Amino acid sequence: MTETPLSDLETPRFLDAGEAALVVEFGATVDPAVNDRVLELDAALRARTPEGVVETVPTYRSLMIHYDPLALDRSALVEAVKGLSRDDASERAPGRAWIVPCCYDPAFGEDLIEVADKVGVTPEEVMALHSGADYRVYMYGFAPGFAYLGGLPQTLGLPRRPTPRPPHPEGALMIGGGLAAVASFPMPTGWYVLARTPERLFSARRNPTFLFEAGDTLRFEAVDPETFAELDARAGAGEVVARRAEPQA
Repeated sequence: MTETPLSDLETPRFLDAGEAALVVEFGATVDPAVNDRVLELDAALRARTPEGVVETVPTYRSLMIHYDPLALDRSALVEAVKGLSRDDASERAPGRAWIVPCCYDPAFGEDLIEVADKVGVTPEEVMALHSGADYRVYMYGFAPGFAYLGGLPQTLGLPRRPTPRPPHPEGALMIGGGLAAVASFPMPTGWYVLARTPERLFSARRNPTFLFEAGDTLRFEAVDPETFAELDARAGAGEVVARRAEPQA
């Protein structure tokens, strides 16, 4: 059987990011099919890593390939990428599905009422919309463990704030710009905070350090403040409190 080069599936763009990184861009939209191509290329490079490749970083629509220019010529890297096939990515594991606990209590979702007012629904409807959606983990970025998600219901597609708000807590579940995110560290943000999860997406003490992988799907499950406190204590002790979703029949 003739192998189909990954580059033939949709002609990518090869962009330089400084002198030691190449960006392979597959599209211009937040789309699962585009992200699948990114993850396929990532898996293919892991299966057949050219000498001189240091690290790969998947994003929504592109893969950044860090390489040693003294060991690998840029043009040779481009040709190596073009020569990879989907067979090289065939062992990429399918994304896992997770149920992630969270609390929408006002103490944890300080922007919930503001969001409800802006989109013209009740706070309860915001919670139902947010917790009723399936989210795809597209990438990590900005800070270790900061997960960027797609799949936000269109009703909640607010633009980000014009100016950042004060720092949010660790584990904040946020929306902005038509996307959703889970924060890993307290920091100022232009996103709106709807809830908080006790789960730690990033932990240097845990293997794996990053709990979710690009291509995984998440669904948020509302818990009360008492349950949150219990789960937060367990997560702080190193336990994973998110659980794998049961496969659908």
